Amino acid sequence: MSRMFQPDPELTHRLSRRGMLGVAAGATAAALLGAAASPAGAATDSATATGTTGHGRGRPVLPPGRLGIQLYSLRDKVSTLGFAPVFAELEKYGYDEVEFAGYTQGSAGPITLAQLKRLARDHGLNPIGSHVGYYSDDPGAYTFAQNLTKVLDDAQALGLKHIGTASGPFRYGSTVDAWKRAAEEFNTYGAAAKARGMKFYQHNHSEEFSFATDNPKVRLYDVLLRETDPDLVFLEMDIFWAYSGQFRFSKRPDGTPAPFEPLNYVLKQPHRYPLFHVKDGVRDPADTYGYRMTDVGDGDIDYQKFISAVTRLRGERLAHHWQAEHDQPAESFTFARRSSAYLHSLREKC
Repeated sequence: MSRMFQPDPELTHRLSRRGMLGVAAGATAAALLGAAASPAGAATDSATATGTTGHGRGRPVLPPGRLGIQLYSLRDKVSTLGFAPVFAELEKYGYDEVEFAGYTQGSAGPITLAQLKRLARDHGLNPIGSHVGYYSDDPGAYTFAQNLTKVLDDAQALGLKHIGTASGPFRYGSTVDAWKRAAEEFNTYGAAAKARGMKFYQHNHSEEFSFATDNPKVRLYDVLLRETDPDLVFLEMDIFWAYSGQFRFSKRPDGTPAPFEPLNYVLKQPHRYPLFHVKDGVRDPADTYGYRMTDVGDGDIDYQKFISAVTRLRGERLAHHWQAEHDQPAESFTFARRSSAYLHSLREKC
């Protein structure tokens, strides 16, 4: 299947503006950009933006075979077109993996898990993980707490290596003991997943970095890390929401400083973070969350620095999976295409 596209002038300008090296040298980025610029022109633009000469210097920041996308970002296309056309587009855009946010499609009609697994494989996409609810008041709900066996059965049928939740550990409240109780349940889910050859994981939002209501010196995220078994419970850091948490919760409720750096959590325990959500935002102190979400590459989160710092650790280059995501993209296929091109264009500094 051809991976060639019409030029995208806006994307070409964005890559030049961000001053990333090696756009013309990256096979996937070049395919996505098409003939937007000649190799000589691309080298000139890069040199002008960065103050360097030449192009393609340094290995790609993004490890081969590790770019995925959270299908929640494409839920509008899945519900109207079905999985097949969506997977066909993702294949053209150079994606390697998909993370599910549900296994049903809309007007395209029913699909079985076996068909869904085969469809992904036919398009060169590895189903890497899935988001499922943590708990519900409905005993029949499709959640870990209510239907753990069914959740794991389905994940196993799809061949998933990771199965997790984007729900915060707030089931019992925001006290230290409440999070200890939730951590015990996560350990249970993790043990059950491990018995089937999978890893259970939790995906954060910004609130996980808030402080315990009964002990405002304690950050709740630290309770989660401390009280969960590192061999059973893993984390999917949503990088956007982690930096939003940094903006919101770098001071305790009494106003005393409590700074933290999201990247440092990963560097301290890289084995606990097999998955990441690569989501971008423009800094905006007037916004409640400190950032306005935008397409990957359009914002202020330094992904060259973040991804490089993780993948340069000994033995860690291929140990992580990077899932592009946008909660409300203006046009979901455009978001997916541009995000792939941008991330494939990044080169480590020489």
